Amino acid sequence: AAAAGPLVRQYEGAARGRGVAAAGWRICLAHRFEEPRQPYGAGDVPLRDALRHIGLVLRYFRWWYKKTRIEKKSAFIDLLCAVPLQQIYGCPLGGIGGGTITRGWRGEFCRWQLNPGLYHYETVIANQFTVCLRCKGQTVYQQVLSVERPSTLQGWNWGYCGHYAFYHALYPRAWTVYELPGQNVVLTCRQVSPVIPHDYKDSSLPVGVFIWEVENGRDEDVDVSIMFSLQNGTGTKEDRSGGHWNEPFAFEKEGKRVAGVLLHHCTRVNPFTFAISAREKAGTGVTHLTAFNPAGSGREVWQDLLQDGRLDSPAGKSSPTEKGEVTAAAVCASCRVPAHGHRTLELALAWDMPCIHFGSKEKLHLRRYTRFFGSGGDAAPALSHHALTHYEEWEKKIEEWQKPILENSQLPSWYKSALFNELYFMTDGGTIWVELPPDCCAEDLQGPAGAGLSHLLPVLREYGRFAYLEGQEYRMYNTYDVHFYASFALVMLWPKLQISLQYDIAVTVLNEDVQPRQYLMCGQTAQVKLKNVVPHDIGDPDDEPWQRVNAYLMHDTADWKDLNLKFVLQVYRDYYLTHDSLYLRDMWPVCQAVMESELKFDTDNDGLIENGGFADQTYDAWVVNGASAYCGGLWLAAVCTMCKMAEVLGDAEIQQKYTNILSKGKEAFERMLWNGKYYNYDSSGSNTSVSIMSDQCAGQWFLGACGLGQGEFEVFPKSHVVSALKTIFEKNVMSFAGGTMGAVNGMTPDGVPDTSSVQSNEVWIGVVYALAATMIQEGLVEEGFHTAEGCYRTVWERLGMAFQTPEAYREKKVYRSLAYMRPLSIWSMQLALERRAGRSPVPPQPPQVPIHP
Repeated sequence: AAAAGPLVRQYEGAARGRGVAAAGWRICLAHRFEEPRQPYGAGDVPLRDALRHIGLVLRYFRWWYKKTRIEKKSAFIDLLCAVPLQQIYGCPLGGIGGGTITRGWRGEFCRWQLNPGLYHYETVIANQFTVCLRCKGQTVYQQVLSVERPSTLQGWNWGYCGHYAFYHALYPRAWTVYELPGQNVVLTCRQVSPVIPHDYKDSSLPVGVFIWEVENGRDEDVDVSIMFSLQNGTGTKEDRSGGHWNEPFAFEKEGKRVAGVLLHHCTRVNPFTFAISAREKAGTGVTHLTAFNPAGSGREVWQDLLQDGRLDSPAGKSSPTEKGEVTAAAVCASCRVPAHGHRTLELALAWDMPCIHFGSKEKLHLRRYTRFFGSGGDAAPALSHHALTHYEEWEKKIEEWQKPILENSQLPSWYKSALFNELYFMTDGGTIWVELPPDCCAEDLQGPAGAGLSHLLPVLREYGRFAYLEGQEYRMYNTYDVHFYASFALVMLWPKLQISLQYDIAVTVLNEDVQPRQYLMCGQTAQVKLKNVVPHDIGDPDDEPWQRVNAYLMHDTADWKDLNLKFVLQVYRDYYLTHDSLYLRDMWPVCQAVMESELKFDTDNDGLIENGGFADQTYDAWVVNGASAYCGGLWLAAVCTMCKMAEVLGDAEIQQKYTNILSKGKEAFERMLWNGKYYNYDSSGSNTSVSIMSDQCAGQWFLGACGLGQGEFEVFPKSHVVSALKTIFEKNVMSFAGGTMGAVNGMTPDGVPDTSSVQSNEVWIGVVYALAATMIQEGLVEEGFHTAEGCYRTVWERLGMAFQTPEAYREKKVYRSLAYMRPLSIWSMQLALERRAGRSPVPPQPPQVPIHP
């Protein structure tokens, strides 16, 4: 690509897309990755663990069989049919909450999430870009820009040589540079989605734009056509259900015109319309083909384009498909490029699924974008027009946001790539963003116990409801113990969505669900949700989220020790970053309620909670007994923020209560867990209690992000924190895989990974990014970057897991749970860097008048 010419070098360096080559993910289309092993299977679980959990295995299998074979639903975690790794994914298309379509780095359309939270992983071969070059009235080159050689559409010219093309991704944009062999013509396809910080309108739009820059290195003019073909559907059996049809359209507004084809996908539940289109302007012609058979040879399409670089543009609608048939359409943009000149062709893909049902089909929900484009199912032309006439504005805002980071020479290139590219999960995490019904009232939302949340209804009315999955394989919305890590991306970039999410959690806290359910891990029956306890999640998209919470049924999470604490910590962190005092006032009684509920876990009244001898926190397969570094540290951090919030709100009584608890708890924590170098895993005295946990400083991490953890609000002695972090770096990072794979969760003092559980000898990418942020906060900047770099290199460069970063992997290239929420914690690294550079948020000032509960 570097030899391709000045326009390509522009994208490689100093102009639009600055830093893409140096800072983005870059790959040759002919590349091959290392082949990791499959997801964890029976052979990866030690025999003793299998025997210990034989009851759990049997209970899970019975539940799985009933769910998948009798109820015909998918399992919220399918341990028997994990999604296989495909090393093909690139930058996803679409804004937040309207569904996503992922393009592979070789150009294929290969991952679909239009029905909320549910994924299809089919590559639809008809969805392609094709280039046609004509000189002096003759077609001299016509090629599908794909390296594939499929069994269908064999009348097309496939097999583009991948050595002539490079892919770059810097989310939410991507670039593919094609040097056409022997033609002295270079194409650069720039893909743009409207993912813009602090934008709550355009960021919700289900659109993607493809800007094709054509550079002609010839001594003569060239007529260039780009054809965009698309199948009506997503490659599933629904495509053959019959009744689907296409029609051409044109949309003009304010003197700007776009034209293309609408592909109406008429399913019984969640029907939608695709629109493929191009912008008409001086020197650019747009033609179309309303319908063709993507399962045939495609020769009629190929010959139509070959003849004159245009399509026939028939008028009228296509006939609805018969059952068993599939249909596709194409749009073509054409222009003349002068000798040694360049021109631009602009095409777009939009999809309109305005009204959605989740799996239960109980309630109708309207997506966020319907506020601006209507819910009638006829918005695809207007969406296409808006995308093609506003993408330059989007790019300007994206560049203003990314430029300070990309131009910071003190930041390594891999970090810039990771920071932006990990944001893919904000849209491609099964994300849903819906409007409240217009007739919704406060009582509908609050339930019997939520009347104190005075700003709940205004916030949700203005910003809607937001939810994203724990992972594409772990199908639970807003999994709260994991969102604790990922929430930094949300609160730093779309803070109103974080506030909205917190209000939804607060409502759930104050209410209870008396429905009994058997939990698989223990085989016991308990209530699904207790009052004054933070839920694990707000539901399964294959059921009815918000209506029925806690889809997770491995453990009874009412006994988990971290969920309540993570709510309190996020409340103060959100207030610290947003200065939203109304939010703080609403959340204050909820914080008091969950902390009162948590106090029962301090069984000996020493100011420190104890874990219960089972896996009762986010490490849900790693047993903890007694006082622990992780939950104990989070508890003390939450107590500290209670003191700070009480001070801000003028609540002297609560401030004194938690000051006393903090004083006792700090002494107990140091006495029971500090061993002179680091904090022990727990105080049980077992063989593994002295394990070095990489996440032992999670409490200090969050305090630092909140501007606390020092001075009068110091909880953990600075010298102890630094010593613990240095020990983690020496043992968990540098003594694991030669220091090249990040930090293993647990390490023995002897420098051998802790194999006492299936999670203790894993690397959790999101935890590693949080650990790196903690190191940066505490002045260990070089160590922090080295720690985080190991994860980036492993996931993105060695194992080919781009845009599907997993929850975990092991040293021997075994991975678990592709496309996971927690790695969004990398944005806490950015917050730590900004604080060190003096760009940290101004601490909020106490209100003029004390706010009493």
